[in-house]
Amino acid sequence: MTSYAEARWLPRGWAHLAIQVAVWFGFYGAYQVARGAADRDMPQAFWNGTLVIEAENRINALIEPAVQGFVQSSEMLILATSYTYWLSQFAVVGLSLLWIYFRHHDRFADFRNWLIGANLLGLVGYVLMPTAPPRMFPEWGFTDTLAEYASVNHDSGLIAFAANPYAAMPSLHAMDALIVGIVMASVCRSRLARALWLAWPLWVSFAVMGTGNHYWLDCVAGFGVAFLTALLLFRRRLPRVLAGVA
Repeated sequence: MTSYAEARWLPRGWAHLAIQVAVWFGFYGAYQVARGAADRDMPQAFWNGTLVIEAENRINALIEPAVQGFVQSSEMLILATSYTYWLSQFAVVGLSLLWIYFRHHDRFADFRNWLIGANLLGLVGYVLMPTAPPRMFPEWGFTDTLAEYASVNHDSGLIAFAANPYAAMPSLHAMDALIVGIVMASVCRSRLARALWLAWPLWVSFAVMGTGNHYWLDCVAGFGVAFLTALLLFRRRLPRVLAGVA
C-alpha cells in the first residue's frame, strides 16, 4: 500500500520509477555500444569531415578555429567548455528527466520519447555519414582542447571503448541540449530561468565547437534532428508539447 509521502513524491510508485530508470539506462547502454560500432570507416569519415570544412570555408563561415582560439585564451572558458562537453549529455539530461518525472510528470513521457527518438535518428546519421570531428584536422587550425587541457579525453577508459570517434554529424550534444532547453523552459515560472534554459543549446553548441568536437553545421543538423523528431512523434500535439516556452 502506497503511503501519503510516497504518493506525494512518486507520481506512480516505486515500481514505475524503477522501470523508467531501467528503460533509460538499458537504452543508453545499448545505444553506446551501437554507436561505437556503427561505422568506423576512417577514410570515409575523414572525407566527410573535409567536405564539411570545405562547405563552411566556401561561404566564409569556418568559424571554429576562431572560437577555439577565444576559448583557449581563458582558463575559465577551457574549464567551463570542457565540463559542459562531458556533462551536458549525461548529467544534465539525466537530472532534467528526473526533475520532469517528479515535478511535471504529465510531461515526462513526451520528454523521454523525444530524447530517445532523436538519439535513434542521430545514430542513423552516424551510420550514413561517419564524420571526423574538427579536432582531427590540425592542418585547418583546429586543436584537441580536451587532449591538451583536460584530464579526461576521448582516449580515456570506457570512453574510448564506447564512443565512436567519427560521430560528429549530427551533434547529439546540441540536439539533446535543444530538447532539454525547450522542455525545461516550458515548465519554468521565472523569466530568468526560462531565458537561461533557452540559452542552454547555444552555450552547448559554443562548448562543443570550442573543444574541437563539432562543426557549427553539426549543431545545426542536431537542431534539425530534434525538430524533425518532434514533428514525427507529436504532429498535432506539438503546440501543447511546447506549451509554456513563449
